[in-house]
Amino acid sequence: MAFQLDNIKPSNSASKRNNYDIDKLLKKEIILFNKQFSNKIKEDFYSELSVLLNAGITLKQALELIVNSQKNIKTTAILEVILKGIIEGQSFSDAVRVHKVFSDYEYHSIKIGEETGTTSRITQQLSDFYSKKNEQKRQLINALTYPVVILTTAILVVIFMLQFVVPMFQDIFKQQNVQLPGITQFIVNLSNLFQDYGWLILLIIVSLVVVNATIKKKMWYKRIIDNLLLKIPFVGKFIKTVYLSQFTQSMMLLTASKVPIVDSINLVKKMIDFFPLTKALESVEGEIMQGNTLSNALQKHDLFDDRMITLVKVSEETNQTEYIFEKLNSLYNTKVQNSSKLLSTLLEPFIIIFVGAFVGFILVGMYLPMFKLSSII
Repeated sequence: MAFQLDNIKPSNSASKRNNYDIDKLLKKEIILFNKQFSNKIKEDFYSELSVLLNAGITLKQALELIVNSQKNIKTTAILEVILKGIIEGQSFSDAVRVHKVFSDYEYHSIKIGEETGTTSRITQQLSDFYSKKNEQKRQLINALTYPVVILTTAILVVIFMLQFVVPMFQDIFKQQNVQLPGITQFIVNLSNLFQDYGWLILLIIVSLVVVNATIKKKMWYKRIIDNLLLKIPFVGKFIKTVYLSQFTQSMMLLTASKVPIVDSINLVKKMIDFFPLTKALESVEGEIMQGNTLSNALQKHDLFDDRMITLVKVSEETNQTEYIFEKLNSLYNTKVQNSSKLLSTLLEPFIIIFVGAFVGFILVGMYLPMFKLSSII
């Protein structure tokens, strides 16, 4: 369902460019995904809302248009409640705040936009934030997809060999009464173990998946998992760069809205779901409240690199915080793109070599007794 603008009259202040943007936007149908207000949904929602507001349409009318275009029942229900709140006299920020799907970061950003008359700019900034966040997620998925597919295929091949191929060789060795070398005996024992307890191994894997889905939001679990991720070679450094990019982008948007540093740190802390960074920002917030500068507070944590600390210190001396965080964000975004390509390039041959070595180990172990048997014959 496309937007219906027949009964809506934009204000005369809308420029030709805005009219073009809205016309371009309204030509396509808005389809929000099944997941209730995912990051992709938020990106589209804020982008569409910003375009409509820039075109001179009121907030109420803009939300009505977006609500009427929805196909997802849960998304529509949330937007209808927000719209109802605005009709009853609530501010946009207060109407958003009652829903858990919106973070404190979004609430305060929208509130700042309302107080300064820049709601359309703030919503566009929020759209940009989620756009970059979604892009970084895609880059991470792209970097890991092919290696994961290779590794999964290799595991299935090894399971097949242990389950079916090795027992065939084992029967031949028993019939010929061949003494097995150590490497062959190890593989045979591994095959027997897998056949006897394969169901238990499968049960453990399924249980781990279920437990992970159940407790993944627990703080103690996130602390363990996130800290372990940071210690993985290459992957840990890449994940760290992704979250530093999100941190600098959030700081750039908040400082552009003239939010005090302490409040900005507090909001970013609630927005980024990565325990090492959240914990570091809690300490940074405390240091700033005690009178320390942001650069000195960041310097006490290994998570923040020297480049960031140096540039933040320059921003404090020159009073160009927004500009510096914009440059930092650009640097980290570029680094994320390059790292994703490098990560994929490094993982692919490493996994192929590892898998080849393991499969080769099994084949050599199985064929060694065959060579011995042929020499006897």
